Amino acid sequence: MSWSRFTSLSFHDERLGFTLDLSRMNFDAEALAILEPKFQQAFDDMALLEQGAIANPDEQRMVGHYWLRSPALAPTPEIKTAVSDSLIRIEDFAGRVHRGEITGPKGLFKHVLVIGIGGSALGPQFVREALGQPQADKMTVWFFDNTDPDGMDNVLASLAGKLPETLALVISKSGGTVETRNGMLEAAAAFKAAGLQYPKHFVAVTGEGSKLDHVAQGEGWLARFPMWDWVGGRTSVLGPVGLLPAALQGLDIGEMLNGAAAMDQLTRRQELRSNPAALLAAAWFLATKGAGEKDMVILPYKDRLLLFSRYLQQLIMESIGKELDLARRVVNQGIAVYGNKGSSDQHAYVQQLREGVNNFFVTFIEVLRDRASDSMEVEEGGITSGDYLQGFYLGTRDALTEKDRESLTITVPDVSPRTVGCLIALYERAVGLYATLVNINAYHQPGVEAGKKAASVVIALKKKITSALDADPGTAFNAEALAARLGTDAEPVFKILEHLAANPQSGVTRQRGATWHQATFTKS
Repeated sequence: MSWSRFTSLSFHDERLGFTLDLSRMNFDAEALAILEPKFQQAFDDMALLEQGAIANPDEQRMVGHYWLRSPALAPTPEIKTAVSDSLIRIEDFAGRVHRGEITGPKGLFKHVLVIGIGGSALGPQFVREALGQPQADKMTVWFFDNTDPDGMDNVLASLAGKLPETLALVISKSGGTVETRNGMLEAAAAFKAAGLQYPKHFVAVTGEGSKLDHVAQGEGWLARFPMWDWVGGRTSVLGPVGLLPAALQGLDIGEMLNGAAAMDQLTRRQELRSNPAALLAAAWFLATKGAGEKDMVILPYKDRLLLFSRYLQQLIMESIGKELDLARRVVNQGIAVYGNKGSSDQHAYVQQLREGVNNFFVTFIEVLRDRASDSMEVEEGGITSGDYLQGFYLGTRDALTEKDRESLTITVPDVSPRTVGCLIALYERAVGLYATLVNINAYHQPGVEAGKKAASVVIALKKKITSALDADPGTAFNAEALAARLGTDAEPVFKILEHLAANPQSGVTRQRGATWHQATFTKS
């Protein structure tokens, strides 16, 4: 790579210490110039969104996550006040907990159990890992982020003897998300088993008037914080969903919001070459030909940013992965996102990235500050562990370039609340701009809703199977016979029977058949 190409295809902002280097992507300044007219439409659409236009026509909702860090931009006084008041309440509640004005039965609360899924967990998990300081954090944050009983048991085992000093945040906009409901019920049972009154530990983050809101009011939970229908789960980390656990952890949520607001200012610019989110979206568009032809590999060279790729998976894939475009044409849009961290990947999948199928582009994330204190010398000449980390990053980047593998690099000064806010805001804006380029709705998720409906069908079938076995105890059924009785397909019946038999509490036992799929099942 030439110095002139590096300087001409890089964006730098001195105030944020932020650099976006596109010089190792396979396009030039002319390709960006050709895209400029497309971006004018994207900029106009984004401006309308921030002004309060209906951006999610499926649900007739505005999309206002940008107002979370700049309430003054909100389109109504009511929204402006709601956002500002929520931040005041979050900081007040966290302060009262830290000062011991709100306590558990044995004194100070020292732990936070976050119960949520998807955007109600991924963003807070990323922030916890990126910014946490085990020796300095005011509270330790744990998660129920799935409906996996074993996973919940593992978390509860870590909290054994600590539930009296544990707050539980139940996060669900509608209050009807079954994974979160299940986690709430499991947590409540654990608190009761420990002899505790769980409402004195529980806090709701939910929509006003939701099922969860009514439960929290009716049972007298400690507090309730808002979720608004104009903030989607995958863009909720800088609202109460993410700020409340971060504040309880003791993180500087004001600086997170300041960082996001500063990046928003940069990414509102109406000219492609001076807008880092637009440049990022342009790189995605040119690399994938606007049709998802390449995957996005996220390689942060910093342990603290390990979960960034998981956070971006949801943000990008749920936003961009759509069957239909805005004209209702089938387009099957999307960009697959995966990643881990450097330099661990020197010993993992970088081998394939360099020499295998060329179906990806890499996003390197470089962090200039190694650690808070000075580093020891690990080799003569003042060489430190951090120097080697940079060496592996630069070396891997060169190794990929030698094989014509595309990459771009984001450089930030450190991993701080301000920088994390910047990164979140950068990608939120890039996703919205890219969606306009490919003519899709970035703000709905029909595929997720389809999965939820399909799960409810499975639960209904399980109830029918259980009823049929209960009505005929001692009789051995194979999957085909039971499916015929119920008038349904044998394969899901077999899967449910196998699951029942693997869990003794069901009372269903499995007997081997002539073949594995002819096994029979009996309810005692």
